[in-house]
Amino acid sequence: MKGDPLGDPNRQDAPYTATLGTLLRHLIELLDGDVEASYRALGLNYRARYTPIVRALARTGPASIRALATASGLTHSAVSQTVAVMVRDGLVVSRPGADGRERLIEPTDALRRMTPQLETQWAATNQAAASLSHEVGVQLEEMLARAIGALERKPFRRRIAEAQAGQEHTDRESR
Repeated sequence: MKGDPLGDPNRQDAPYTATLGTLLRHLIELLDGDVEASYRALGLNYRARYTPIVRALARTGPASIRALATASGLTHSAVSQTVAVMVRDGLVVSRPGADGRERLIEPTDALRRMTPQLETQWAATNQAAASLSHEVGVQLEEMLARAIGALERKPFRRRIAEAQAGQEHTDRESR
């Protein structure tokens, strides 16, 4: 099909061109896989996805899921799911808040003991990220922050709808 970046999917020899979502997922796999391997090499039972929550807890002290979502920049759902795994791994505990309706999340002694190693690892990870940005010639954090800002102003689903409307208009004109 002409203009289709994936080519004819029925052709065995058709070249595959990765799309934005595929590239982003692959980038995350490469980054998170190696970051988590570095934690394992240090003997830490820790996942990269815990870091925004651990850093938020360090800034806020014990906090609700909602407060952690705000402080970390993650969704309520993502924080809730991650905290559940962190509770299972013994890194945080959940206890009733002042009014009993809300749960407060706080670090365990196990997490507090590993924090100095984590901070050293985070510094090394940030240096590695700076090296990667330098090598590719783009400040990756800045580029990603700009993309996120653009999507917050105009969500991707709206961009898709506009593209579909444009295609329908072009299709009608070509008939």
